Amino acid sequence: MRIGILSVAHLHAAGYQANLRAVPGVELVGFSHENREEGRAFEQEFGARWFSTHQDLLAEGLDGVIVCAENARHHELVEIAAAAGCQILCEKPIEINLSDAEAMKTACEKNGVSFMTAFPMRFAASTRAVRDMIRNGDLGNVLGINGINHSENPMGHRAWFASKELAGGGAVMDHTVHLADLFRWCFATEIVEVYAEVDNLFARGKIGVDTAGLLLVTLANGVKASIDCSWSRPALYPRWGHLKMEVVGELGTVLMDSLAEYLTLYSKNASRNPSWIGFGTDPNQAMIQEFIDSITQKRQPLVGWNDGYQALRIALAAYESAQKKAPVRLLDFPGV
Repeated sequence: MRIGILSVAHLHAAGYQANLRAVPGVELVGFSHENREEGRAFEQEFGARWFSTHQDLLAEGLDGVIVCAENARHHELVEIAAAAGCQILCEKPIEINLSDAEAMKTACEKNGVSFMTAFPMRFAASTRAVRDMIRNGDLGNVLGINGINHSENPMGHRAWFASKELAGGGAVMDHTVHLADLFRWCFATEIVEVYAEVDNLFARGKIGVDTAGLLLVTLANGVKASIDCSWSRPALYPRWGHLKMEVVGELGTVLMDSLAEYLTLYSKNASRNPSWIGFGTDPNQAMIQEFIDSITQKRQPLVGWNDGYQALRIALAAYESAQKKAPVRLLDFPGV
């Protein structure tokens, strides 16, 4: 199977190229990136073949692509990949507005290709265990959830994350989507209301996007949940960040740190000292395997376009709520 990566603007592209190479029977044909300096640097670092235009890579006869462009460019790359007959795995958030996200769905349906949203946390063993506990009733009636997704500020690695035009927003756009998706997935229901406070608390006056947000959401089943999302981890923090959930039920409480399996490394060669090095199941590897399996088996992937779309709606509703200083009902929000 022949797979390519359209743009390496997103930090996750580096990990995905390694994930692809670890799947038997998969050939990483190469990656396309229009910035020559960045393209050459990625090629030299990872030994992947660089194509200076996306069309040149698509002309190689690919079975599928991973879209890792800036958020605002996802739709244009998805549309040309769909026209080339490629199955698509798209980085999150799937876009920065609903109309471009909807255009991506139309392009995929028109060309008969599948669309998978890159939500790797669905494939983590810890999140699957929590989902099973909720669905099996092990916690009893769930009363509430606290969710946390923090990281360092990614603009230190990719400047476009601080551009509202390219990223669509800051920490709320970047991190809300993971937990919003996990809530929908764990309970098999939708989020119906969002209230949010949004600020650039951790870089006030230095960048033009938010760096912190706190969302209070209500699910259709009445469960209340919070999403604490920020770019608050310092540069010397032992890992890029974390994703945690605390689920409180009438019969019990479960606390999950999805990245808690790690070794502490002290090394002169490490970019952080100490560094937390993860072991065990790699959610990204499991996600890539699902993408490949869906192509091989000619079926829809387990995480589809609508999952990315609903998560985007929740992030956008959070921004509207913060602006209006009032809750936003999702039934009254575009894209129902």
